[in-house]
Amino acid sequence: MLTIRNLRARHVAVDALDLQDGECFAVMGPSGSGKSLMLRAVADLDPTEGEVAVDGRERMSMTGPEWRRQVMYVGPESGWWEDRVAAHFEDPDSVVGVLQRLGFRPETLNWPVSRLSTGERQRLAIARAFDRGPRVLLMDEPTGALDQQSTAMVEGVIHDFLMDGGIVLMATHEKAQATRLGTRSAMMTDGRLVT
Repeated sequence: MLTIRNLRARHVAVDALDLQDGECFAVMGPSGSGKSLMLRAVADLDPTEGEVAVDGRERMSMTGPEWRRQVMYVGPESGWWEDRVAAHFEDPDSVVGVLQRLGFRPETLNWPVSRLSTGERQRLAIARAFDRGPRVLLMDEPTGALDQQSTAMVEGVIHDFLMDGGIVLMATHEKAQATRLGTRSAMMTDGRLVT
């Protein structure tokens, strides 16, 4: 369970939100409404006040890296700091199945990062998140740069994560996607989550 109480960050306010195992909560709203800032605040990537806990364990009781391993932010543009794809995975062999479900062959791990398109980077960032074994995924426009076929693959992987008891808090502009994946949805308006 993900619990948020009185979360405050720069231009963001979430009074109360509880997400159960297997739940995808879709946050919608126009660009600049604070969706990404809210996800970053929950991930503890920006200075915040308030309480955020996963399975009853308060964020402040963990180190930043420990929290972000459990409650992982997957942004629309991910960082790539090594030359080869495999270097970005803790256990490359364990993600071959996810890679294949996202449309990649195992040899993709040997590719240079410079070879990747924007959409390939986005899908590989999602695979990289699964490699870390998170409890909660904070997904910021997870299919924003993807075509219809790639979007379907990503949504399939997210669906399976939810079926296994994972929790997803997702920002999306696509109402159809919010309907397909979301068990609940809400609007972000001027930095405030309106549930």
